[in-house]
Amino acid sequence: MCGVSPVEQSSEKTQRRRLNRGGNRQANAALYRIVITRLRRDARTRLYLERRTKQGMSKREIIRCLKRYVAREIYGQLQPPPPLAVSSSAA
Repeated sequence: MCGVSPVEQSSEKTQRRRLNRGGNRQANAALYRIVITRLRRDARTRLYLERRTKQGMSKREIIRCLKRYVAREIYGQLQPPPPLAVSSSAA
């Protein structure tokens, strides 16, 4: 829904993906801001950036991956909690 799903954009010799241009553009922009802020402030995100850079990914590709991770994290927070199981005990 946020336009962060990968879309294949490959030719015969190269394999690459780009961001889906559909979806909610405001949500996509918010995810981008979150990722950029995390890259500046969060040590885990910086370590992820270094690791993926060593694997040969471009910064643009890494940001795309991070946006998907953030979208999953936010989606999990927005989901209502599961209903509590009602225990029937005869007293």
